[in-house]
Amino acid sequence: MRAVVTGGGSGIGAAVAHRLADDGFDITVADLEPDAVATDLGATGVRLDVRDEAQVARTMDGVDLLVNAAGIGSTTSAPDTPVEVWDDVFAVNARGTFLCCKHAIPAMKAQGGGAIVNVASIAALVGLKNRAAYCASKGAVVALTRALAVDHVGDRIRVNAVCPGTIDTPWVERLVGNAGESLDALRARQPMGRLGTPEEVADAVVYLATAEFVTGTILTVDGGLTAA
Repeated sequence: MRAVVTGGGSGIGAAVAHRLADDGFDITVADLEPDAVATDLGATGVRLDVRDEAQVARTMDGVDLLVNAAGIGSTTSAPDTPVEVWDDVFAVNARGTFLCCKHAIPAMKAQGGGAIVNVASIAALVGLKNRAAYCASKGAVVALTRALAVDHVGDRIRVNAVCPGTIDTPWVERLVGNAGESLDALRARQPMGRLGTPEEVADAVVYLATAEFVTGTILTVDGGLTAA
């Protein structure tokens, strides 16, 4: 079965690509910089900007499983967010997820079904300080996930989302630095006293990708952060 992982060149996406490869999927690593992970896995690497519909359409041919892990962040409140930053965050996180789903679903229908797992965030579920554009864009991903699940359950296409909390990735480290925070402070706020790992999120993605009676589910993987 062919799995396309957007944002598969690093972080959570790379962990998902490795886990799916271990489970026997034929992986396409779709990323602005896919080569390192694709070479490591002996997989197909596709240079993909999820904002570009023509590129997306070409990438989704024959897909059985789509994992939308491509995303970018922001570190400002609404009054301090330039419109171009707002638009760019939505272009990648919300529009990019929409475009990938838009073009994957017809391919899945033609093959008799499939599965989509969108990587959202706990930022879709709770307010995070100085993350206005990011929170709003990931909220859109959650709402889109539920809408697609309802629209396409009859097509045997399951659509779910995973909402990671604070995960120990270079992306999070850069985001925290831009916000003037520290990883130690983040760890101290976690109920488990540590950050999550990309591999732990990958476990959740694989569950949603393969659980046949699960659709429209938003699975939180945050070490209890949103429960505290």
